[in-house]
Amino acid sequence: MKAYINKILLAGATVAMMGLTACVGDLNQLPEDSKTLTPDQFNENPREYISGAMAKCYSSIAVSGQGGAGDSDISGLDNGRSCWSRAIFMLNEMTTDECAWIWKDSGVFDLNTDTWSTNNENIFGTYSRLYTHIAVCNDFIRLTRNLDEYGININQGDDKGISQNEIDQFVMEARALRGLSYFYVIDLFGNAAYCWDSQLTGEEPPAMNRKDLFDAVVGDLEDVLANWDAVHGNKPVVYGRIGKDAVEALLCKFYLNTKVFRGTETLEDGSNCYAKCLTHCQNIIGRHQTGPYGNGLAKSYLSLFCGNNDMFAPGGSLSDQNETLWNIPYQYQLTESYGGSSFLILAAISDQTKSLPSWYGINGQWTCMHARTQFSEKFPISGGVSANGDERVWLWGTEPDGFSIYNTDFSNFKDGYTPIKFTNVQCNADGSMPMWNDEETGLPRAGVKYNDDPSKNYGIPATETFADTDYPVIRLAEIYLTAAEAILRGNVGSRADALTYVNYIRQRAGLDSGNLWTDTQLTLENLLDERARELYWENCRRTDLVRYDMFAGSAYNWNWKNNVPSGTGIPAHMNLFPIPSQVINSYSTPYPQNPGY
Repeated sequence: MKAYINKILLAGATVAMMGLTACVGDLNQLPEDSKTLTPDQFNENPREYISGAMAKCYSSIAVSGQGGAGDSDISGLDNGRSCWSRAIFMLNEMTTDECAWIWKDSGVFDLNTDTWSTNNENIFGTYSRLYTHIAVCNDFIRLTRNLDEYGININQGDDKGISQNEIDQFVMEARALRGLSYFYVIDLFGNAAYCWDSQLTGEEPPAMNRKDLFDAVVGDLEDVLANWDAVHGNKPVVYGRIGKDAVEALLCKFYLNTKVFRGTETLEDGSNCYAKCLTHCQNIIGRHQTGPYGNGLAKSYLSLFCGNNDMFAPGGSLSDQNETLWNIPYQYQLTESYGGSSFLILAAISDQTKSLPSWYGINGQWTCMHARTQFSEKFPISGGVSANGDERVWLWGTEPDGFSIYNTDFSNFKDGYTPIKFTNVQCNADGSMPMWNDEETGLPRAGVKYNDDPSKNYGIPATETFADTDYPVIRLAEIYLTAAEAILRGNVGSRADALTYVNYIRQRAGLDSGNLWTDTQLTLENLLDERARELYWENCRRTDLVRYDMFAGSAYNWNWKNNVPSGTGIPAHMNLFPIPSQVINSYSTPYPQNPGY
């Protein structure tokens, strides 16, 4: 079951919310019709009230605002770019070799060319979106401490009541959701504001250095994880909500980047970050030894990014292929957004190509985002076909569709391959993608063609203007690659395990035994390239390049880096984005800017 919009006004609550997105399961208790609750009514249905408040913590990372796709909770940035995942994408993907936005939109061109300043509106918008979500989570946590102020009796016995255990579970989820946004705050901005539930509403959050902010957030997440089983028990994860795997996977991301975030490989307790990272990775891996490959990965790579990919999420129909550890649910007409998965589909497809937009199960196209040469060259493609059978490029627009691998003209959509990955088509119930060959080119295609001949229907009618495709925040494949890197960097664990983990990924991608890695190929450099091939457009690339010292400087250049066609180096301070000038100017006391800006 997909997420849906519930409209409710919670007057007098700590957070005022109009049009909440209830994620699913027991968050679906809210009425579908508009309704107003006043403080004296809260105790009549505490489940409705508290579940609705919790739903806002989830909806804030799914949609820009509560009034539909054209609405936003924040001002100063359009509703598409202000969506949580798209705001992060602009900073963590458009600034790298993975993609370029062909239009010279205000502020976006500066990100594409790595020439931003402290006044960039998209940087300010991303900062604002992350802290808006953090504030919502903080407000919910504060709310649960003061339920008596609203006359809420948590021991009410009927189906409108809510138990303390349920509230405790909600609080842990809110803390984990807050930790997710803080990961990107620490990653993108480094030294930033410490905004926590211990502060009073409206209190000016103090600036905190990156190391201390890392320690505070990671310590809180470790506490959530340590108490998860005691609170949640053995209950299955409700689709659309997060479980233990999601919390532990987020910690893996933090620990892999500890040296960058904290300045040292040693953690506050004296332990090694890579050993800690590997332990958490292996905990997750140990819970996922199922599925067609015996390792928890989905049967098909492309199915993970299709319209019914909810089957791979916690609470989905394919529990043995539960690869998506943390997902953001989307459903057409209910959770519509110009961000999320719709953005990733529409930006990559065009009506200028033989591969029609309708083949991808959606009624629209933007013709605006393609790959840079250096990224495309990581895949052996010849004549539009993967030379080694790599399934991850089967939907790409290449030479047979009129594309060139070279980025000669920044504004020409076809000057650069279009790396189509996300679609709104339907995979089979067993997780496989229906396959067919293009009759004109003979090229393999996957589940995207729809026409009037029932014998040749491989997708769904393209009647939807927004996608049903869930957004994958963290996948099990990332955990396997993270574990392998932790083993190599920290000299911990087993190289044999690391090799096995990487080959799980390559095998699922469709590579035959002759293209699986040997021990001599298991290097950090090769692992970075494999992360690019597996995790592209999943908000990892800039983070990875910074960790490898290949973002700032000239160790690795890509087309239009520093606004030079062939690419050239950028200063080291650009490994971090500036604290937006609007934020600094809003403080009543001096607020520190990141060095170099």
